[in-house]
Amino acid sequence: MIFNRKTLASSIALAATALVASGAQAQMSNDELRIGYLADMSGTYRDLAGPGGLEALKMAVEDVGGEVNGVPIEVFSADDRNSADVGANTVRGWVDQENVDLVAGMVASSVSIAVSKVLEEAGGLAIISGSAASSITNEHCTPNHIHWVYDTYPLANGTAKAVVEQGGDTWFMLTADYAFGHALEADVTKVVEQNGGEIIGGVRHPFPTSDFSSYILQAQGSGAKIVGLANAGSDTVNAIKTASQFGLVQSGQQLAGLLIFLNDVHAMGLEATQGLLLTTGWYWDMDEQSREWAQRYYDRVGKMPTMVQAGVYSSTMHYLNAVEAAGTDEAQAVRAQMAETPVEDFFARNGRIREDGRMVHDMYLAEVKSPEESTGEWDLYEIKSTIPADEAYRPLAESQCKLVQN
Repeated sequence: MIFNRKTLASSIALAATALVASGAQAQMSNDELRIGYLADMSGTYRDLAGPGGLEALKMAVEDVGGEVNGVPIEVFSADDRNSADVGANTVRGWVDQENVDLVAGMVASSVSIAVSKVLEEAGGLAIISGSAASSITNEHCTPNHIHWVYDTYPLANGTAKAVVEQGGDTWFMLTADYAFGHALEADVTKVVEQNGGEIIGGVRHPFPTSDFSSYILQAQGSGAKIVGLANAGSDTVNAIKTASQFGLVQSGQQLAGLLIFLNDVHAMGLEATQGLLLTTGWYWDMDEQSREWAQRYYDRVGKMPTMVQAGVYSSTMHYLNAVEAAGTDEAQAVRAQMAETPVEDFFARNGRIREDGRMVHDMYLAEVKSPEESTGEWDLYEIKSTIPADEAYRPLAESQCKLVQN
């Protein structure tokens, strides 16, 4: 029999919490808590999330003892192949046939938007850790998903603002032609123009792309001081490698990688990436807490974690704690409990879940170290400044989210 997880009224969620507080027996569906991890496991975004994110999720499950409220936790996983149709169909199957309670992971923004619509109809819950489009908690918000690690708004406010302030006032945008790229391009354009700069050209490339020759030639021909890369994963790596082959930086232009991950810098090496400014939601060597968790992950996986993989653990742990506190796996009761609980762990500082589903937390402007500055294989960033949580993300006053009362 399929458990009906339709959205319940807030009064029922409050009642469920009250029952737990009074010592009532936990109400768990199917005598199991089921979590589905959905991500690109084999393609462009494999290294920034992929199997490593699944291991981070399993670490969280193991750290709570493999059960919550007396029922075991079962983990499913699937490769969405960066396809919105594949992702949506996978999650429909999970909900209808496997009674999955939480969908975690998700990288391609088009997949996250499609999945969130499926879960809104089904009354399920998702925590999106890998996707970047700020529209996920703006025009595409639902009461059935939470966006955890970062989005395009702080990426633009961090990196683009810093570059313009340093004199990079003319930009050419090289953009991945799908939801994430469009959102990042729009947010960067706004920040550049607000700070006195100008977008003088741009081109959108298919996702994914292996040959960036023609796009880099267009960027060189534009005469822009800055070439902004509104892409991610192997697309960013390939764009930077092609720019190096064409001597773009040597000819006087500068690259601005608007979404750079630790694995990207590691793969390209410090010789190619030194001095690159980037905005990140987390870095493994920030403090003792982050180093301790990162070492546990490294011992298990053999690589230092990206911000997405750390965020998968953080969000899963917050969810599991909320299920325990709420005494139920019913989606809206758990979401309400998660929103009531501040997020303060090895990953997030000053974290909280807003009514639009955005988990806001401090973000960081970082600079890639030179080979001479680095003291080890994964000693790649210097944190230059902190962007406070309340300044990092889109103000609710500007929100188009249907859940926000402006």
